[in-house]
Amino acid sequence: MLDGRPRALPQSVPPDPIFLKMSHVALLAAAEGGPVEQIAKTFGANVPALVANTISFVLVALILKKWAVGPIQKALEERRAVIAQGLADAAKAKDDLASAQCRAEELLAEVGVQSAKALEEARAAAARVAEAETRKAVAAAEEIVTKARQANEAELDRLKAELQKEFGRLVVAASLEVTGKILTLDDQKRLAEETQRQLAA
Repeated sequence: MLDGRPRALPQSVPPDPIFLKMSHVALLAAAEGGPVEQIAKTFGANVPALVANTISFVLVALILKKWAVGPIQKALEERRAVIAQGLADAAKAKDDLASAQCRAEELLAEVGVQSAKALEEARAAAARVAEAETRKAVAAAEEIVTKARQANEAELDRLKAELQKEFGRLVVAASLEVTGKILTLDDQKRLAEETQRQLAA
């Protein structure tokens, strides 16, 4: 109110309904001889001071609403939004944790099955290897026994042949002593063959 005219409210602030009602009350109070003036005189109220106080109160209320209550409400709304987002994130994290735990349990079960299968396959492979080694050992033992048997039979045959020769020689020597005649080569051969036949039977 520098030039005597009341300052207009800024265009960006819409008129408040409370302000409009209060201004109507103030105008009624300012009218001379109105019912408000009579009530004010009855109670001893100063109408111009009351109107000025009402206007001041309305202006302070509008200023507080715009620059104090509005930002506080906005901050509270933002805080509510942050809290709601935090709760949503916590719920999502809880769900993610539950699904991760389920997945971990599934993986552990799968690993258990795979390890049991691998263990069973290892046991089967070990059994196959042991069986193959056993067969090899049995085959080697049989081969050793066969070779020993063949060696024994060859040695037995050699010893028999030597024995037959020695026995034939002894028979011939005994025949010479008993008969007192000298046997010819044919006689010696015939006696040796006959002795060998009897020994072989």
